[in-house]
Amino acid sequence: MVRLKKNRTLGQKQSRAGWIFLAPAVLLLVIMSFVPMIQALFLSFRTGLGAAMKWTGAGNYIRMFQDPIFVQALTNNFTYLLIQVPVMLILALILASLLNKKELRFKGLFRTAIFLPCATSLVSYAVIFRSLFAIDGLVNTVLIKLGFFTTGYNFLGHPNSARVVIILALIWRWTGYNMVFYLAGLQNIEYSVYEAAKIDGASPLQCLLRITIPLLKPMILLTAIMSTNGTLQLFDESVNLTYGGPANATITMSHYIYNVSFKYVPNFGYAAAMSYVILILVALLAYIQLKVGDKRD
Repeated sequence: MVRLKKNRTLGQKQSRAGWIFLAPAVLLLVIMSFVPMIQALFLSFRTGLGAAMKWTGAGNYIRMFQDPIFVQALTNNFTYLLIQVPVMLILALILASLLNKKELRFKGLFRTAIFLPCATSLVSYAVIFRSLFAIDGLVNTVLIKLGFFTTGYNFLGHPNSARVVIILALIWRWTGYNMVFYLAGLQNIEYSVYEAAKIDGASPLQCLLRITIPLLKPMILLTAIMSTNGTLQLFDESVNLTYGGPANATITMSHYIYNVSFKYVPNFGYAAAMSYVILILVALLAYIQLKVGDKRD
């Protein structure tokens, strides 16, 4: 036994020390995350409360796609995903390219100003947008002054305009967050590459399409996956900005899960089933994005 201890290599000792340091974090992760996930999976096949809970098999999953509110929530999530995420990432990429220019003055100020919305409290910025798009809010006041409206328009009271407000709020808040990732990626691209392209007569658009986007592809893939994940789990904007209304027209899946769990008569089995649908969608879309975006052999 003593000989075995003496014959341990430095690598084995470092590996053992690493596992000792990791063990508490891994244990907490298993207890706090993986165990509840497994419990939620079993719960998703049951319905009822407490001792009255009974096994329904796939009943909750079948019920989901017959539930008009869930179908509406799923449609809303994908509407936000298909419109907001591409617009936000394109804007973030353009802003990062502009703010990476050496000749631009006050770059730090502009970067901070664009990133600042991300540091705003979720509840606070929802209240700000509710005030801006209120019937007597700033947006209506400006539009009336410009002659577009004669009276204030109820943006949050109509389904399509309420969805547009949520999309605008998401773009305002998260564009700067993604811009920082692109700026970090641009710092690793030699500026001489752009200077050589300019000497060869390349326009700013050609530099963006032929140099920036190809070299930033891993970062673009990362932000696309994170944005997809966040949009499918969207909660705060639906709860605080539109309250899911009007008539559930802007409700999201996470908001509906909250309502089923805590606002309506609690049905934790049905809520767990909907949670697993979100998990499957996030995993599936992330897999597709990785397959499409990662072209390495």
